[in-house]
Amino acid sequence: MIEKIIDLSGFPLLDLFGVQEKNLKFIRQIFPKVKILVRGTTLKFTGNSEEIEFFEEKFNHILQHFETYNRLSENDIIQIVDSDSNFKLSEHATDKNVLLHGRNGKQIKPLTANQKKLVKACEENDMVFAVGPAGSGKTYTAVAMAVKALKNKEVKRIVLTRPAVEAGENLGFLPGDLKDKLDPYLQPLYDALRDMLPQQKLIDYLEDYTIEIAPLAFMRGRTLDQAFVILDEAQNATEMQMKMFLTRMGKSAKFIVTGDITQIDLPRNQSSGLLHALKILKNVKGLGIVQLTEKDVVRHRLVTEILKAYSA
Repeated sequence: MIEKIIDLSGFPLLDLFGVQEKNLKFIRQIFPKVKILVRGTTLKFTGNSEEIEFFEEKFNHILQHFETYNRLSENDIIQIVDSDSNFKLSEHATDKNVLLHGRNGKQIKPLTANQKKLVKACEENDMVFAVGPAGSGKTYTAVAMAVKALKNKEVKRIVLTRPAVEAGENLGFLPGDLKDKLDPYLQPLYDALRDMLPQQKLIDYLEDYTIEIAPLAFMRGRTLDQAFVILDEAQNATEMQMKMFLTRMGKSAKFIVTGDITQIDLPRNQSSGLLHALKILKNVKGLGIVQLTEKDVVRHRLVTEILKAYSA
């Protein structure tokens, strides 16, 4: 008899094995000659050499499927076990527009022509500016690109930042610790990540700083390398803050700057660093600029009508 172990740390076991271990019980039924035990984050399996080799190959394919689609059903397990040795991910992979699969297998992909332009610009440039109104998908698409890059091991970490303008980046009067003070300003970034990653995986990434969410002021003095970095709400960065942020770029980094020039909250005596950067950097090679409009809004239809009314 041979015994082997697979480390499952980093996998949300409740989602992987299902409620009351439904998927695990089904896997045991399919492999009755293999003794399968789960202890903590370790899967131990015992059997003869041929059975163990087959089970290990198929279970790794199951993990690959789950890591890609964030879901696993009995039908998925059957298809994977019945597939030949040249395993390929299922039919969802044929949609070239899908960036990744979020929680419960939700397909996350650009929905409009300009969102597709943003994806293409990000693939072709190391630094991209995405400018558009609220709800046009600029931040959501940028975060999806970042998560995709992390999953594909193109980068080692994600850094998400935005200016905490409302409190002048002096948050001392707010209750709680530093995280409590900052979270209200960074909530939209958390919302996007929760859509794209299993809850436990997101918690693990945040705890070990694989994903870092911080106010813009905390970027000073750093070099961000092997990272996918997003500056959100960039219209509220000052000219000096924008220069500081853009010069944090390391050799192996991807930067996306998103903002809405119609919602500048800076004091009247300060000019927007986003407007300034768009003006002076528009002819820089290797830098992409994508303009989204109210036609790209994918929220409630009333949002589009409201934006049109304010523009008029």
